[in-house]
Amino acid sequence: MAMTSPTTATAVNSVLRVPPASPAAAAAHFGASLAFHADVSDVASALAAGGDPGFVVVDSRSTASWDQGHVPGAVHLPPALIPEQAAALLDPAVPVVTYCWGPGCNGATRAALALAQLGYQVKEMLGGFEYWAREGFAFETWEGGEQRAADPLTAPVDDADCGC
Repeated sequence: MAMTSPTTATAVNSVLRVPPASPAAAAAHFGASLAFHADVSDVASALAAGGDPGFVVVDSRSTASWDQGHVPGAVHLPPALIPEQAAALLDPAVPVVTYCWGPGCNGATRAALALAQLGYQVKEMLGGFEYWAREGFAFETWEGGEQRAADPLTAPVDDADCGC
C-alpha cells in the first residue's frame, strides 16, 4: 500500500486539512484539559474508595432535575445561587467537581466559572449526570436510591475498568 505524503493527505483529508499541533503544544493543551476536567468513572471510583476523596461534587441543575436523580453525596448548587450560597455550603480549601445533565448542557461550565471567580479550585465532570447513569453508577432520587445497568456503548459490561 502506497503511503501518502502529509501535503497530499491535507489536500483531500478534512482531518489533516489543519495540521496537528506540535507535540509540545499538544502536551500543554491536553495537560491543561486534565486540570479542568474529570471523567465520570474516575469521580465514581474516587467516591467509592471510601474515606475522603479530596473533593466535593456539585450538581448545578434545577431542583426538579436534582430530585429526578443526582450523584450520591453531591451538593445541590445551581449557578444562579453560587454567589450567595457557596460560602455556606463549600469549603474553599476543598476542590470542587461540577456537573449538569450531560455533554449538551453547559450548566457545569457556568457553575465552574462562578466558583473559580470566587476562588475555588474546580473541575468539570465530563458527561454529567447522563453518563453517570449510563455507566451504571448508583444515584439518588427523591424516592431513594437507584441504579441502572451500564450502557455497553459507554462502559465495559464485564469489567469495572475501561482501560483509559
